[in-house]
Amino acid sequence: MAVVKATDSDIALLARLLRAEAEGEGEQGMLLVGNVGINRIRANCSDFKGLRTIPQMIHQPHAFEAVIHGYFYQRAREKEKRLARRVINGERFWPAKYSLWYFRPPGDCPPQWYNQPFVSRYKLHCFYQPTGETCENVYNTF
Repeated sequence: MAVVKATDSDIALLARLLRAEAEGEGEQGMLLVGNVGINRIRANCSDFKGLRTIPQMIHQPHAFEAVIHGYFYQRAREKEKRLARRVINGERFWPAKYSLWYFRPPGDCPPQWYNQPFVSRYKLHCFYQPTGETCENVYNTF
C-alpha cells in the first residue's frame, strides 16, 4: 500500500529523479534517493512543510541538483519506475530510512548538514537525518 498518493505520471517523475540523481550508484543508490524524497513528503517539518505530492517535492526550489542543473531530462525507464513504486509503497533502506538530506561532497562527509547529524555514506552520497524532536513524523511507521 502506498505511503504517499501517486499517479502513473508521479511514478514516472520520481523515476526520472532517481535516474538523474543516482543512476551511477546502482539500484540501491536510487532507492536511497527515493527514500529521502518520500520522507520529505511525509515529514511536514523543517524545509519540507507543506509538501504533499511528488511533483511538489521534486520541484521544490533548490532541492535537487539534477533538477537545478538540467540532468533531469532523461525519460523514466521501467527499471526506475519499479524502484519508484517500491519507495512509494513504503520500503525503506538504511542509511536513508529516516534521512531528509543527502549530498555528494568532493571529499569526506561533514559531520552535519543543515544542522542535522551525519548518518552514513553510500558510495558517493552522504545521508543526514533529523533529530527526533525536530521532525518526528519521519520516524512514524506506516
